[in-house]
Parts: sequence; structure tokens; C-alpha cells
Amino acid sequence: MPLPVEEPVEGIRRAVGDLPGDEGVWFFVIADMAMFAVFFLLFMAGQAQDPDTYRQSRGMLDPMMGLLNTLILLVSGWWVVRAVEAARQDRWLPARRRVILALIVGLGFAVVKVLEYSAKIEAGIGLNTNEFFTYYFAFTGIHLLHFVVGIGVLLIILARIGRAEDASRLRWLEAGATYWHMVDLLWLLLFPMLYLAGGVS
Repeated sequence: MPLPVEEPVEGIRRAVGDLPGDEGVWFFVIADMAMFAVFFLLFMAGQAQDPDTYRQSRGMLDPMMGLLNTLILLVSGWWVVRAVEAARQDRWLPARRRVILALIVGLGFAVVKVLEYSAKIEAGIGLNTNEFFTYYFAFTGIHLLHFVVGIGVLLIILARIGRAEDASRLRWLEAGATYWHMVDLLWLLLFPMLYLAGGVS
């Protein structure tokens, strides 16, 4: 039976097929996704019990704002992918620049979300308006918290990959990229569920 093929990774050797980044980050991502799966089930159960309220409430959201945030996170995530690609080729200056671009683009998500929240509050819509908006503010608020943590992670990565003597910087970048892609994925699930599913009557 042949031994696993190995490839050099910044001073260490890693078996091909190993998860990129850190196992602890992957454990957190899987646990977090499981938590959101429970949230989604609760939302769908509520929608099944009162579809008219959910449909009418969904019609009060602006799908273009949700779409804009989707595009922002996808472009930011693409820059993170490009950063990892450059780092794996030992091209750290382009990798650093791409993380900076991911940060700059990603911050647009927070700007759009603040504008969206402000518009809802000015219209008198809040957590207690109805069950749909309770879920809307809770889910998007928790996701926004994940986003803020993700911005912090990208800033830490930016500092780490600037250290040429740091033999673990690729692992840090891959772990941070894993977390950032989770933020993307959660929004890709929230966007259609909150803004699109069911349409308006």
C-alpha cells in the first residue's frame, strides 16, 4: 500500500488531502453551521404556521440590498481565494495585497447592513414587529457579529503574513480563509431565505 503523497508547505510537510488551515477552525465552522441549521428549521416551522405574515413581511425587505451584500461577500471571498493561491506559490506580497482588497471590499457589507437596519428602524420595524422580523434581526445580527469577527481575523492574518520568519503563516491564512468562506456561505443561505423565498402576494 503506497504511503500518502506529501508536499512541502513553508518548512513543514503535509499529506495531500489534509484539511487546509487548522482543525480547530474546521470544528468551529461545522459546529456553527449546525447551529444555523437549527435556526433555519425554526424559521421554516414558523413560516409553515403563518405563511401570510412571512410573505407580507418579506415584501417589506429590499432584495437589492440583500443582493448587493451577496455580491460584496462573493467578491471579497474571491480575493481571499486569490491570496491563498499566491501564498501557496510563496508570493507573499501579492497575497498581502489581496487580503487588503478582501478587507476593503468586505467592509462594504457592514455599510450596506447599517443602511438597511437604519431604514427599517425609521419605518418603525424592529425585533418585536412580528415573528418574521424577530428572526430577521436575530439571524442577520448574529451573521453581522460573525462578519465583524471575520474582519478581525483578516486583520490578524494581514499582520501574520507580513512576517517572513513566520513558518506558520500559510496555515494562518488558510484557517482565516476557511472562516471567511463560512461567513460567505451563511449569507448565501440567509439571502434567499429572508429576501426571496415565497415572494409577495
